[in-house]
Amino acid sequence: MRRFLRSLILSLALCPLAAMALEPVNINTADAAALQQINGIGPSKANAIIEYRKTNGAFATVDDLVKVPGIGEKSLEQLKPQVTVGTAAAAPASSAKGGGGKAK
Repeated sequence: MRRFLRSLILSLALCPLAAMALEPVNINTADAAALQQINGIGPSKANAIIEYRKTNGAFATVDDLVKVPGIGEKSLEQLKPQVTVGTAAAAPASSAKGGGGKAK
């Protein structure tokens, strides 16, 4: 009975950790530590993703990861279920301020 209770308590304690692991990591906002939580991403690939973002801007799709040095099609297929580029972007600031752009 004690063994069962210990197992049950341990399982319940680990459930939140398992749920967190199922949340995709936003590759457009994650820092190096968060990127390294993705299975298949180590320190060098995490830094390469961050450098790519700095140079080229945000990823439009998860498929854009193949543009990062060291990430190929095979790696991409492993990473896809674990990553996201986030939800649809908010309206540009200029439209939120009443148009902002010049009419032609």
